[in-house]
Amino acid sequence: MTLTVINHITLDGVMQSPGSPDEDSRGGFTHGGWAIRGSDPAMYAAMGPHMSKPSGGLLLGRRSYEQMLSYWNTQHSPYRDALNNTAKYVVSRTPDTGLDWPNSTLVHGDIPGAVKELARTTDLVIMGSGQLIRALLPYGLIDEFLLMIHPIVLGSGQRLFEQDGHVAALRLTECAPTATGVIIATYRPADDAPHSATGAPHSATGSAAHTEKR
Repeated sequence: MTLTVINHITLDGVMQSPGSPDEDSRGGFTHGGWAIRGSDPAMYAAMGPHMSKPSGGLLLGRRSYEQMLSYWNTQHSPYRDALNNTAKYVVSRTPDTGLDWPNSTLVHGDIPGAVKELARTTDLVIMGSGQLIRALLPYGLIDEFLLMIHPIVLGSGQRLFEQDGHVAALRLTECAPTATGVIIATYRPADDAPHSATGAPHSATGSAAHTEKR
């Protein structure tokens, strides 16, 4: 089974609020919706195989879960039913977090351990959820990054990879440009990258279980 991160990012690594102006304005971010003009059918073709696996589910931080589902459930779009019918595993440090959408399960407590067990039997996709991604990265639990790299530099906003001291060696396995100039790039852990069969972190920068998940 595979745990895949799928996200839009800018050339300077920003992932905040790609889809709409009011998606995520934390920190005074004013560039929301920056990914819209780069939309291209090739992106959906690349994402499709990951989103349609029979055993698949979404692994989301609480904020991304709330934002994504609340948006798509107000739209007349085929994505609405697809997202509602998909299994959703929602990571939160708050045990009484409300789960407002169908087929949702709370993941709480030992987050790396719980994700490792889920990944034994379920293909998982993470979208958004930057803090969750950064919390899982040092445990060697992410198998693949599918990134839509947009030809834009914003100079501000939350980045996919922050300066947290974690090191991850990756290798490029696929790469294709779109008609809008976006690069669709797939990365997997490098063959000689450090890994851990027990889910132990690669660096002592703190426990993922104590990180608020986005």
